[in-house]
Amino acid sequence: MDHDTSTRTTLIRSASDAGSKVFATILTRSPISRIEIARHTGLSQAAVTKAVSPLVAAGLVDAPPAEHRDGNPGRPVAPVSIVPGAMIMLGVKVNVDEVIAVATDLTTTVLASEHRALAAHDPDAVLEAIVEVTASLESELGPRSAAIAGLGVSISGDVDSRHGIVRESAIMGWTDEDFAARLRDRIGRPVTLENDVHALTVGEHWFGIGLGTASFAIVTIGRGIGSGLHVNGQVVSGAYGVAGEIGHLPLADPRRICPCGRNGCVEAVAATPAIEAAVSAAHGRIIGIDEAVRLAHDGDPAAEAAFREAAEIVGTAIATLVNLTGPELVIIGGEGVSNFDLFDETLRSAFEAHAFGAAARCRIVARPHTFEDWARGAAAAAIQSLVR
Repeated sequence: MDHDTSTRTTLIRSASDAGSKVFATILTRSPISRIEIARHTGLSQAAVTKAVSPLVAAGLVDAPPAEHRDGNPGRPVAPVSIVPGAMIMLGVKVNVDEVIAVATDLTTTVLASEHRALAAHDPDAVLEAIVEVTASLESELGPRSAAIAGLGVSISGDVDSRHGIVRESAIMGWTDEDFAARLRDRIGRPVTLENDVHALTVGEHWFGIGLGTASFAIVTIGRGIGSGLHVNGQVVSGAYGVAGEIGHLPLADPRRICPCGRNGCVEAVAATPAIEAAVSAAHGRIIGIDEAVRLAHDGDPAAEAAFREAAEIVGTAIATLVNLTGPELVIIGGEGVSNFDLFDETLRSAFEAHAFGAAARCRIVARPHTFEDWARGAAAAAIQSLVR
């Protein structure tokens, strides 16, 4: 981290509450006039001007001379804009079999990306892979790597983002792993550790579909069933960093054992391994998800039944989530979206059957997310951590 990046990082971290609000508003909505910043933040125009000045001086915000009016009498409109390349964030998504890393600017535009296969998924192996992949990104960035301000890492499970600890990750087999501190010691940069779906939600909140949407939820279908909540303009983390875990609602037959060790979780029926297990048991041989999808499309009764059961319980879980939190939109993401045609009709029917009153007006849309999108979410979480 060079002198300019260090100065900018210190400025953002030490900003007043008003300064943080102003910077976050410019970051997510630029170009934007000072008048609009005042409207969005509830601050006076004088307070906005005071907060913008040091950001311009530090090279984080561009404020060209005013050249036009907004059609209303008064002073010319002077839009200000974030300088995207003023800082760079690294983002890493940890999967059970690989790590996906990106370098992004302050708008989470991807500047470079790297993948590393994992021979093992224990913490030591993952840590080494992240060290390698971040070093590779720095090399690819060349002189621009001096602008790197930190690293965001996202991983499935119960993550204590405040203290950087993975309390429990059934997919990875980790318990009480103090991962952020270990990684910070190795790479010498600030590290933000976050649940993967929460990080994806932060990315959508600040730089995606959540911008301008008061309340939405993301539900991911794949190797696990996850959810992130954005309610009344804020991503919900909960008092202990756990919120919206619909994959572990006890809606399934209690005889079904979840990878987390509990009984009757949604994930025990609807996650990819559960679908594979159901179809494999019916055919008396091991069947992977790709073959299960083909069988379902070909009308195989066992495969159709497995996807139908998964879709029904996910639809019921989404209705539960919507009844409790009232979002206007639910985004279905995750690797399972590529097979969403096998979920769609049954999922929506189950949702409609269980959504209460006006909650049924919530829109459900499928939106594919690549693993690079998940890594961008990790970078967005690191940017948010810096701002806050």
